[in-house]
Amino acid sequence: MGVAGTLEYFSELLSHVKKGKKKKQMQTVALKVRMDCEGCERKVKGVLSRVKGVKSVDVDLKQQKVTVTGYMEPKKVLKAAQSTKKKVEMWPYVPYTLVAHPYVSQAYDKKAPANHVRAVPVTAIIGETTVDDNYTNMFSDENPHACSIM
Repeated sequence: MGVAGTLEYFSELLSHVKKGKKKKQMQTVALKVRMDCEGCERKVKGVLSRVKGVKSVDVDLKQQKVTVTGYMEPKKVLKAAQSTKKKVEMWPYVPYTLVAHPYVSQAYDKKAPANHVRAVPVTAIIGETTVDDNYTNMFSDENPHACSIM
């Protein structure tokens, strides 16, 4: 049994190598979906739960957020959600502690959930901080050509 078991082990090992198929990673996809009632919630949840590889679908009607977990591609989940004829986008909000300047005009959003702001690219923030730096240097004690009023 020792030799037969070893041969079986190696044949199984080699058969997996030949396939070359990668196992998909477990992913979590967050979507912002415009939902008005519980019927909309059921419709979105039903459509997304039928996507191949989806393990769970959580819907938060108050935040209009849908969280999908499973072994699937985010593009397929987005496409399936758009097939419900609802306004759908990837979840645009991040906790405000992760953003360098959370109250920049592009980041601040009145519709965002509590303690969240819109995710903005770093380039949008850099343009506004350079202006702030120029004003700071203009009135700095370390600058010999600074304003003499101070």
